[in-house]
Amino acid sequence: MVVFTYAGDKFFWFRDEEFARQTLAGLNPYSIKLVTEWPLKSQLDPKIYGPAESAITTELIEQEIKGFMTVNEAIKRKKLFILDYHDLLLPYVSKVREIKGTTLYGSRTLFFLTPNGTLRPLAIELTRPPMDGKPQWKDVYLPTWDATGVWLWRLAKAHVLAHDSGYHQLVSHWLRTHCATEPYIIATNRQLSVMHPIYRLLHPHFRYTMEINALAREALVNAGGIIESSFSPGKYSLEFSSVAYDKQWQFNLQALPADLISRGMAVEDPTAPHGLKLSIEDYPFANDGLLLWDAIKDWVSDYVNHYYPNPSLITSDQELQAWWNEIRTEGHADKKDEPWWPVLKTPKDLIEIITTIVWVASGHHAAVNFGQYAYGAYFPNRPTLARTNMPTEEPSEEFLENFLKKPEGALLQCFPSQIQATRIMAILDVLSNHSPDEEYLGEKIEPAWSEDKFIKGAFEKFSGRLKELEGTIDERNANRDLKNRNGAGVVPYELLKPFSPPGVTGKGVPYSISI
Repeated sequence: MVVFTYAGDKFFWFRDEEFARQTLAGLNPYSIKLVTEWPLKSQLDPKIYGPAESAITTELIEQEIKGFMTVNEAIKRKKLFILDYHDLLLPYVSKVREIKGTTLYGSRTLFFLTPNGTLRPLAIELTRPPMDGKPQWKDVYLPTWDATGVWLWRLAKAHVLAHDSGYHQLVSHWLRTHCATEPYIIATNRQLSVMHPIYRLLHPHFRYTMEINALAREALVNAGGIIESSFSPGKYSLEFSSVAYDKQWQFNLQALPADLISRGMAVEDPTAPHGLKLSIEDYPFANDGLLLWDAIKDWVSDYVNHYYPNPSLITSDQELQAWWNEIRTEGHADKKDEPWWPVLKTPKDLIEIITTIVWVASGHHAAVNFGQYAYGAYFPNRPTLARTNMPTEEPSEEFLENFLKKPEGALLQCFPSQIQATRIMAILDVLSNHSPDEEYLGEKIEPAWSEDKFIKGAFEKFSGRLKELEGTIDERNANRDLKNRNGAGVVPYELLKPFSPPGVTGKGVPYSISI
């Protein structure tokens, strides 16, 4: 079981290098972005939320990277990266703070790409908007060399991890995989005959998803359920997910290459592998994910080109056109007029659309789901909410005195409670589990696919590439030059290894979202 790998480094969760590494090779590799504009600035209304300017100044950052380069050089050379939960969370701060036993901030966390390819945390900014007649409050925490500063930094990291845990669960996981797949399933069953080649291609990628989503709505994301009671931002969790959908979700950005480009984590480069040059070369999720993406796309290309050798067959297929129309206009009625929707006129269009859907249901979901127990069951590594404010935010004399006397007690008070942590551990064990009858991507051919010799051959090629991917991932994890997936006490990155035995294994890519 992957979680036990950490036994060699019991204080891994305390370390800045592990905090940074997990943004690239952890449970939520979908949030880290390249910094492209400086100074950092909020897009929220300053009349409501206070001054838009970040308190992370040029002087503070250059103090941290002195001797390497200036901030402007760092941005130009693609060396600054950010976890930015400021604008999404700030509108919830005053509401969440009304819930007993929890608190919230807006946050920004800045990282520097070191010469050896790892990320180094530079600064954390926590912000509270104007509330209760008080003006906006914000503070910046830095890795430091005095005892009080060190413990404040650790507390600030705990708050950021709670924000990342909530975003991971509600956006990277629930919204972008479970929820987004429902319109594809409904339209496929309503508009495509079961004999239709695209129905037969998609069918295995939709197994059990509606059932598991129904169960989640009953016991996980329901009012007062496990997510609302144990994750940021509490009872506003589904509203938060809905707002993130409104502000962030675009179909064209669900494709892995487009997602990486949109976050500044890659640029198009025809001379590079996969046609992309990564901003961070050792980005385990992206490196393994792009191999899987290419294998899926080649399989889908072989399949689609076999049945649709020319564009006229796409435009004249009434079922297919009705299917794509329903996904856009009914599945996403509030976004139906957005200019970013792909058109469906050529085999190339269909290949891109299908590959995106298949990726979301398989690779994307596996990357954010099956490591939950390994990374999150030990709650200090990924606290799911914060219960107390920072000691620097208008503390009482008693609170400040207790913090200075026993700082580890303040950290434990900030972490989820014992009952919350126990509940989270139990549910993450269930969510990370592969059932004994799990069906893995490329493992067994569908009966419908084996009827045609060409499709059967294309599938066998696809299956062979996934077996190769297993070996490639093992080789990468053994490579000591890849410091984001190999090193003393470092957990190897296996979340995109296609196959797995049953149980909690931290690897395996099923066809569908079935848990």
